[in-house]
Amino acid sequence: MGRHAAERRQDLVSLYREAQGCTRCPLHATRTQVVFGSGNADADLMLVGEAPGFNEDAQGVPFVGRAGKLLEELLVDNGLRRSDVFITNVLKSRPPANRDPQPSEIDACRPYLDRQVELIEPRVICTLGNFATKLLSASPRGITQVHGEPQHREIGSREVVLYPLFHPAAALRTPRVKEQLAQDFARLPGLLAEGAAVPVQTASAVEQLGLLD
Repeated sequence: MGRHAAERRQDLVSLYREAQGCTRCPLHATRTQVVFGSGNADADLMLVGEAPGFNEDAQGVPFVGRAGKLLEELLVDNGLRRSDVFITNVLKSRPPANRDPQPSEIDACRPYLDRQVELIEPRVICTLGNFATKLLSASPRGITQVHGEPQHREIGSREVVLYPLFHPAAALRTPRVKEQLAQDFARLPGLLAEGAAVPVQTASAVEQLGLLD
């Protein structure tokens, strides 16, 4: 029987505070602040990107630049709001000059992501781009091969539907990718309605994690 949402929310806040002081990798010396994640602490849908960029590092919230605006538009187009979902990244600290995450940095941050999944209990996780997709699918297949293909995976001791999508930043650069992203996004309401994942733990209450907005 699942834990009450209020208990999971309290543990998520504790995890957030732990992450704020994290020094597990050298990125702690160059970041402005930790970008833990934001949104609904009891969301059915979690979206996982790569790493914070300049705007995210400044504001402490993921996906607040142009890519974030596109992401919000796609959510609205499919009957969802940003406040309905939980958004985070593989890395919680910005890599210098927005370079690619390094394996040691991914390894250092992975426990935070797994714990977020355990506490939020999503049914569907959208991976945005190559890094999140390869990490959470535990496969070398890139996003161009697997986008729009639901996968059943166990993440953070929880069975979920993993749904790889192109990163919104890539969609902004390439019209064809933007069109494909919109098409793949249109399948999300159906995936959420199916309830295909069988959770290890379940909860009925819905709460917003105010500290992470």
